[in-house]
Amino acid sequence: MTQQPFSRPGAIDLSALKRPAAAAAPAGDAAAGGIAGAYAVTVDEQNFQGVLEASMHAPVVLAFFAPDRSPETAAYAEDVAAAIEGYEGRFLCGLVDVDANPQLAQAMQIPTVPLMLILLDGRPVTQPITGLLVREEIDTLLQTMSQQLTAQGITQRHQPRSTVVEGDEDAVDPRYAPAQAALEAGDIDAAVAEYEKLVTGNPADVEAAAGLAMAKVLQRTKDVDLGAARTAAAENPDDIEAQTLVADLDLLGGHVDDAFNRLVRLVARTAGDERAKAREHLIGLFAAVGNEDPRVLRGRQNLASALF
Repeated sequence: MTQQPFSRPGAIDLSALKRPAAAAAPAGDAAAGGIAGAYAVTVDEQNFQGVLEASMHAPVVLAFFAPDRSPETAAYAEDVAAAIEGYEGRFLCGLVDVDANPQLAQAMQIPTVPLMLILLDGRPVTQPITGLLVREEIDTLLQTMSQQLTAQGITQRHQPRSTVVEGDEDAVDPRYAPAQAALEAGDIDAAVAEYEKLVTGNPADVEAAAGLAMAKVLQRTKDVDLGAARTAAAENPDDIEAQTLVADLDLLGGHVDDAFNRLVRLVARTAGDERAKAREHLIGLFAAVGNEDPRVLRGRQNLASALF
């Protein structure tokens, strides 16, 4: 299976679709037709625009199948939806029955089924992926895509499209309870270990990744002398360790832009392994703050300028 790199080849042309007379259904409709899941949506001409808009927040994986003509493609779509469930919102699965929605398939210029298409920011980010992939190949593909997204600092995820957990919305998710309890007890090393377990078990768990990033900031700055750290950074402007430590301290002190700008400047004036270390550290700080934060968006733009 060929690895699919992410790119931005262009927006989808929906001119072939007629606007429905009624208001479009929200993108949150749960999947029907026997394919269920918290992160699966049955796509038709009525709600496609909403699904497309959902890709502005986090990636959408469209799986095109034809159950009437090719039952095996329906089984393939089920495998795609099931694999995506394991990523807990990293992707949204859009299931498109081309037998029931021929105009949509025509507008999307779908030459054959099964076909998978990944959308981000309303655009395809890979070439169409055709053929009946087995579940292992689907899992490998999604894992590779998730890693590529994380490397680019894209960490948002979708909200579940169906209710899977009932109860108090403010209740602590039991998955994160051990890490949060460790933080409350002041045991930062234990918190890092707990978050690492979660990330290892599910690399697509954005909340765990953010928690791990922040816990590592706390771990790196524990018992650090603020004055001595700032003096060292001032005297050694190209020292990676000194500069990243002060960036951590700035972040914890609420000076987020200062932290980001310090590392962006460091990336701009270094090269090789040193540049890579500065960049990786900055991406870690992006994760700790949260990708939707406008300061992170500015930081990512500045980083891109420094790199290219």
